[in-house]
Amino acid sequence: MAVERVEMHSVVVASDEQVSCELAGEAAILNLKNGSYYGLNTVGATVWDLLKKPISVRELCNALLERYEVEPQRCADDLLALLRDMIEQGLIEVKKVDE
Repeated sequence: MAVERVEMHSVVVASDEQVSCELAGEAAILNLKNGSYYGLNTVGATVWDLLKKPISVRELCNALLERYEVEPQRCADDLLALLRDMIEQGLIEVKKVDE
């Protein structure tokens, strides 16, 4: 399966094929399609919470920059890497422009 391309202008959202919960400031996610569990640290849990509704990667990055002390380029690079992993694992999807 080819991984959907994600860039700063992309709009992403949590997939319908997962369930998640907050655990002590972190997040636990179960992919219902493959039965795998995933854990996210505090920053990842913040991203996950914001992914409950469609949001652009740029908006996600801006929200992280407001909450955490991080260089903008590092934030963008790390966020894109996380989102690519999430797409590959089927946890999120990239929304088409006309959706």
